[in-house]
Amino acid sequence: MAGQGLDYPFSYAPQPNTGIETGFDIDGNGRLGTARDAQGYGWFTGQHGMALLSQFPIKAQSARDFSALLWRDLPGNQSAKADLPAGADQVLRLSSTAHWDVPVQTPAGPLHIWAYAATPPVFDGPEDRNGRRNADETRFWLRYLDGNLPQRPAAAPFVLMGLVNLDPDRGEGQRAAVQTLLLDPRLQDPAPTGPGAPVAHPTATADFGGTIGPLRVDYILPAAELTVSGAGVIWSKGAQNAGKHRLVWVDLALP
Repeated sequence: MAGQGLDYPFSYAPQPNTGIETGFDIDGNGRLGTARDAQGYGWFTGQHGMALLSQFPIKAQSARDFSALLWRDLPGNQSAKADLPAGADQVLRLSSTAHWDVPVQTPAGPLHIWAYAATPPVFDGPEDRNGRRNADETRFWLRYLDGNLPQRPAAAPFVLMGLVNLDPDRGEGQRAAVQTLLLDPRLQDPAPTGPGAPVAHPTATADFGGTIGPLRVDYILPAAELTVSGAGVIWSKGAQNAGKHRLVWVDLALP
């Protein structure tokens, strides 16, 4: 109903990798067709997918969806060390959910949204399959920036955003992957905080409770040439929270 909140009339949500069967016993439990045997964790196609919503027109016809890229085809990948079933490397994709480069037509010109959601670097064994894949999902963007993929980024400004599922300082996973991303001079890190954030971890974006606690796992990283005019994390309390993750926002002044 009009007047009940923000209006995002444009959307982009192609089929993600979650829930798509691989035909292999990826998790090695002796059964096929379980959620962990899919391209990305999911009991059915699209479970735990992602979507881009926009106030401005999305140029879907010019969008790039890299979700079909095989893990083994990413330069410098770690798939050979992930103890995959024989032949699985010929079908297993890098993206556990999706990797997109989506141009949005703003009043100031096109802005490319580089979006992804990486697998958590847990729920595996000593082979560290999820940890290796999580790190490579993040390293994809550095390969894209370096021009090491068949497609090269457009000259238009971009913002990299997504559920990285990796804290640069705490928790499990190959933290060097996100540390390298944050230090890349082609990107900038607004390091948003917000009222109510954990005192010891002010840039955290999620609170997993228990022994894990708050972690920074959700990121918005604008290109270095963009001007950041504001950034924050909304740490609302109580029933307003839909889950462990909090809303991260960044305001940009486009050239």
